[in-house]
Amino acid sequence: MTTVATMIPHSRPAIDQEALRVVVDVLSSRHIAQGACVERFEHEMAAYFGLQGGVAVSSGTAALELALRALKIGAGDEVIMPSYVCAAPWLATQRVGAQATLVDIDPDTFNIDPFAAGLAITEKTRAIIVPHLFGLPADLAALEKLGVPLIEDCAQTLGAMEQGRSVGTVGRLTVCSFYATKLLCAGEGGMVLSDDASLLERVRSLREYDGAPVLDPSSFNFKLTDLQAALGLSQLGRLSAFHERRQFLAATYREILSSKTVICPNVPPGRTHGYYRFVIRVPSMQAKPDGLMNLIGQLEQQGIHCRKPVFRPLHRYLDMPGFPRSDEADRTALSIPLYPDLTGDEVGQIVQSLGKVLG
Repeated sequence: MTTVATMIPHSRPAIDQEALRVVVDVLSSRHIAQGACVERFEHEMAAYFGLQGGVAVSSGTAALELALRALKIGAGDEVIMPSYVCAAPWLATQRVGAQATLVDIDPDTFNIDPFAAGLAITEKTRAIIVPHLFGLPADLAALEKLGVPLIEDCAQTLGAMEQGRSVGTVGRLTVCSFYATKLLCAGEGGMVLSDDASLLERVRSLREYDGAPVLDPSSFNFKLTDLQAALGLSQLGRLSAFHERRQFLAATYREILSSKTVICPNVPPGRTHGYYRFVIRVPSMQAKPDGLMNLIGQLEQQGIHCRKPVFRPLHRYLDMPGFPRSDEADRTALSIPLYPDLTGDEVGQIVQSLGKVLG
């Protein structure tokens, strides 16, 4: 395959001079491991959500595992989650010894279907992991009514609203990810947040083992560094501006793509979209098993790096039937570049290339 010399990447972190300065300041201090900067990051993230506190950890996946352990979920317990999601919720559930119960998604939002989740509840169900995919909140109002503790996965949805309340303030626990491509980038890292002080203390005790009065086999080294926290804090200060830019770019895409043979992201009433990803649907790919990957290859030849927003639904890894909506998303959903540093010229090139390959 021949590709152009300059590619527009699918993701690109927004790193400015202030971010470089704060990281250099931490290096100059010679205290680069978990310390005062991590503590400040925890405090400011909790304030951002309006929650009592947070515990910074090494990744979003670690945050999910510690959230499950804080709820004392383990062998014999069941955790409901959507199939159309990255592997992290399933992996975290496996690590605590519980059983992952997969359900299908709402076809209009890509998020977990509350009705399907309700049907999956058994006497062994201990929690529902609720990923808010691509920047759009799941239907928290409906999920709340199921009466099962919710773990909100806000890795892709910081700052979005559902029914007038901030995503991340509804579940018993909330988890975040600060991976390099996320809305708030620290390179790697994650956080568990809650209004329940006892749950936060449990997470904190499991994050590290040094200084513990007893040996706890569940404890591990899940600490964040001050280097990462400093970068995260600088990004948190710019998050409002990031959101404004994402909204502008999304509106631009909607205006230009409205006449194309694609479907732009749906935003149900009462919800706002944070546009971590701009995921379009390409209905013509539904009947073509390899159609989406071929389309991605053609766009790469045009200098545009696009992706399937979920590499592979969980039920496909596990060879499980019965997830038609996740299968449809797997065949038709395409994530095109959208991030604060994306330029107007790049948007024009992306749309022009989509027009070429879609005819």
